[in-house]
Amino acid sequence: MKLGVCYYPEHWPEALWPDDARRMAELGIRHVRIGEFAWSRIEPSPGELHWDWLDRAVETLARAGLEVVMGTPTATPPKWLVDRHPGMLAVDAQGRERRFGSRRHYDFSSDAYLEESRRIVTLQAQRYGRHPAVTAWQTDNEYGCHDTVLSWSAQAAQRFRLWLRKRYGNIARLNEAWGNVFWSQEYRSFDEIDAPMLTVTESNPAHRFDFRRFASDEVVRFNRMQVEILREHAPGRPVSHNFMLFFTEFDHHKVAADLDFVGWDSYPLGALEMFWFSDEEKRRWLRTGHPDFAAFHHDLYRGMSRLPFWVMEQQPGPVNWAHWNPSPKDGMVRLWTWEAFAHGAGVVSYFRWRQAPFAQEQMHAGLNTPDNQLDAGGIEAAQVADELGRVPVVKSERAPVALVFDYEARWAIEAQPQGADFNALRLAFEWYSALRELALDVDIVSAQAPLEGYALVVVPTLPHLPDGFVARLRDSGAQVVLGPRCGSKVETLSIADGLPPGDLRTLMPIRVRRVESLRPGIAAPVVLGEHRGGCIRWREHVELGNDSVGEAQFADEFGGPAVVRCGSVRYLAGWFDAPTLSAVMHRAAVDAGLEPYALPAGVRIRQRGELIFLFNYGDEPATLPTESVDWLIGNDTVPAQGVCVARLRGD
Repeated sequence: MKLGVCYYPEHWPEALWPDDARRMAELGIRHVRIGEFAWSRIEPSPGELHWDWLDRAVETLARAGLEVVMGTPTATPPKWLVDRHPGMLAVDAQGRERRFGSRRHYDFSSDAYLEESRRIVTLQAQRYGRHPAVTAWQTDNEYGCHDTVLSWSAQAAQRFRLWLRKRYGNIARLNEAWGNVFWSQEYRSFDEIDAPMLTVTESNPAHRFDFRRFASDEVVRFNRMQVEILREHAPGRPVSHNFMLFFTEFDHHKVAADLDFVGWDSYPLGALEMFWFSDEEKRRWLRTGHPDFAAFHHDLYRGMSRLPFWVMEQQPGPVNWAHWNPSPKDGMVRLWTWEAFAHGAGVVSYFRWRQAPFAQEQMHAGLNTPDNQLDAGGIEAAQVADELGRVPVVKSERAPVALVFDYEARWAIEAQPQGADFNALRLAFEWYSALRELALDVDIVSAQAPLEGYALVVVPTLPHLPDGFVARLRDSGAQVVLGPRCGSKVETLSIADGLPPGDLRTLMPIRVRRVESLRPGIAAPVVLGEHRGGCIRWREHVELGNDSVGEAQFADEFGGPAVVRCGSVRYLAGWFDAPTLSAVMHRAAVDAGLEPYALPAGVRIRQRGELIFLFNYGDEPATLPTESVDWLIGNDTVPAQGVCVARLRGD
């Protein structure tokens, strides 16, 4: 459990570097990320390479005992490169070129840019790959940020056609798979297929779904190119990439498969403002972030990382990019840091060392103010550094609960949502939050992951079932909770044979004969034992089969089962409000042999090996019953915005 920081020596006079490095080390920083936006300083003109300043920066940090994470600079190609290869720019869905002047101004499908990136990464890796102070690498920066995964350029369309030819083999098979007989959309050859853009009305959802798959694979290709270079020239140095929050435009599991460890960039306040949270939630968690936001991403990225994951960028104060940018409450930077360690992080790295007084991010706080005084985030980082010595490093263990999260599920529903507010990512987050409010630890896993050993497996939504998924569910021996739209589609988005839930009928013998989406303010009443709740956004009309029983009922003019149970499997025939979802999860957890209990509002608990971590996002102290523990930080009363850590006593 170590601390890091993001640093940009090219932004500051060289005379400041030694003092910066000294102060970093004194603060407790051990890892420093540099270089990811420095291409124009490394190569100010074609072939004119200036490594000397970067050499000195690395040596300055090394002399202070700091380890360097070197970022490849491909997120910000310089202007001369764009002028040399104007076709490297992406094109938006309206056919407009996305031009130079900010960052991420490239098209993943550009072969010319791929080769220029290969060249600069090779040169950089050859120079620093064996440097003793450069102990890890990061590829690029935040793939897809600013909506840059999808490009509707001519080169993307050309590569898409090649991708389709490889996937389907012949055009007749594609026409059949996409259902192109509808609206006379049949193609004679792959060369006739364009990117799905600027159509008069809705384009074929199978076409859009495959375009999303293709675009994701282009990210995998670009990242893999860099990783292969680093493997060759930087042997033994782990390679990472910094993924983002609530971002699903490419399949992170596939990109992570080529990495040694996963990093992600944690901005809890910015995310609260920019995503779906209600006005009430945004007011309530204004200065803390939602209690499950950071934890959701920790568990997601831990699940795809071979080595302990990193928080590569941790918010240290107000950010600059949300609609409104409040300051965190005192204690929250410390809480966020400890929460990352509780969920298995190896390093928490703050963005950034010092707030820049110029350019686009000048309003984004750092550990230091622009006049080089330690800011509130820096003070709390120093506190964590001091506390780290009190808490032993223990191995993360498998959680009792697995939540299946699939990127293609999000794309499938976006291709044909049927309801304007059916957001698969939001549904997954709400299911995760329901489990965490019951004091349950959760692993977030892919739809291809092994499931044996879990007591409870929950699947918020999975329209298309990957090969072997049903068998893995059956063989897991776990209690299973399936959400709406599971098994509803085949791989090309047609309705499942025999109606939903498709192949899941071997576990859950039901027939979903009709679905409907519900506008905001409409809720179908649900009765679950003594509980009275509601179904919002999405509701399914289900017919029961052999051995399936209705555990909850819709109490409206249509009636019918709202929760169906068959043995160890439950199916939720709709999007339930929070209390109803919690009631279902509580029943499933008890049946799984777990001990769920309702935590005080805003309080979360996480166990990592023999350690128990308590976090309080709320405004009042909270006392939790804990026995047979030794307190390492705090005690069983967690202050507002506070952290407590205990170690279980041995028998």
